Amino acid sequence: MGTSPRTGYQLLPPFAAAGQVVIWLVMSLFFVRGVATALLYSLVPKLKSVFGLSYTEVMMTQFYFFLGYLFFSPPAGQLLVKLGYMRSIVCGLLVVMTGSLLFLPAAWIGSYPGFLAALFVGAAGITLLQVVSNPLIAVIGPRQSSHSRLTLAQAFNSFGTTVGPLIGAWVFFGAEGLPHAYAAKVARTWNFHAAQILLLVTVGLLATAAIVFWLIRDYPVPSTGTANRHAVQGHRLRGEPRFLFGVISIFAYVGAEVAVGSVMINYLMQPTVLSISAFQASKLVSLYWGGALLGRLAGSAILRVVSPAIALFVCAGSAMLLAILSLSTTGPVAAGAIILIGLSNSIMFPTIFALAIEGLGDRTPQASSILCMAIIGGRHRALLTGFVADIEGLTFALVVPAVCYLWVALYGFYVRRHPCLQYGDA
Repeated sequence: MGTSPRTGYQLLPPFAAAGQVVIWLVMSLFFVRGVATALLYSLVPKLKSVFGLSYTEVMMTQFYFFLGYLFFSPPAGQLLVKLGYMRSIVCGLLVVMTGSLLFLPAAWIGSYPGFLAALFVGAAGITLLQVVSNPLIAVIGPRQSSHSRLTLAQAFNSFGTTVGPLIGAWVFFGAEGLPHAYAAKVARTWNFHAAQILLLVTVGLLATAAIVFWLIRDYPVPSTGTANRHAVQGHRLRGEPRFLFGVISIFAYVGAEVAVGSVMINYLMQPTVLSISAFQASKLVSLYWGGALLGRLAGSAILRVVSPAIALFVCAGSAMLLAILSLSTTGPVAAGAIILIGLSNSIMFPTIFALAIEGLGDRTPQASSILCMAIIGGRHRALLTGFVADIEGLTFALVVPAVCYLWVALYGFYVRRHPCLQYGDA
């Protein structure tokens, strides 16, 4: 095990140690996804200013990104069943590379539709990585610690989303940190060349990751073959209310997270909040994602001793109250409340995901693809938030994520009352 059948060379340590290596390699994918997501959020105010878009129009970036989850999640689940975990990861990385390269001609011609097209292609690869990596982390180790393990993996995602805004601040708003007269002359050139460098580095990292996972493609991980005969039989999951409510909860949570993350830069820039520049606000957003990082690091340990359902109820309820506090106040209190939502977000996605697939056995790949389809909630809630912001103002728009967090809290309460007593076919 861990030896290439073609070369005979041992690519990984013995099985037990190799299992840990694979876990850490898969966790690195969560970091990559986190950076990509945070850069997308940082891009929103830049596109708004460059193309003179309304909040509703600029949220089309989220629309096209999360539209990929709707279109590509079902085929991603089928591909996972056919190719297995490792080869599916390689495919996902190659598709993300393709989408990244398409940003270059879009930047050259200054085309907003071109950006959206590149985003849509990249979303296909991100969707496949999401469908593969979440269940793989959950099933590759002991069942009892699946919530903790997936939360730790999401901490890597949070690390990426913490680093991402800092990179975005430099790439998209770096010229604002220069003297005003000089910045006006170099802003366009700065942004274009910085984006080119970022693009090349990103493609290089994705290519390296694809090579690594190709080299270990034959490493034995939990099989997806038993799910093949059930891959298109969605009725096998209709009788699982815990799973179905989990799908709605993913829909609601992602919508809330995307809504808050997308408007935060413009929210902090408001005169009634902090009245700061986009450059300063973009750097502050890293505190929002940093809170999620700290929460997930702590949560990976806490979830070993605290019921995941209780933790989910408390975190979702806290996020709802923080959103209400922020829209009800002004100045540093409003800013602090919206930033602290990141800490409350920390364990929600991995906990919902692990609770929803718990006990599904050979139906896990199909369930994973459906849960990833639910991520399309980010699209609808982002557009709804932008629509409300255009009509009632950016502050009042926080009502949208507050309602989403309420549903997630209710899901935690439901799961607490209806624990999973068996592990199905697993």
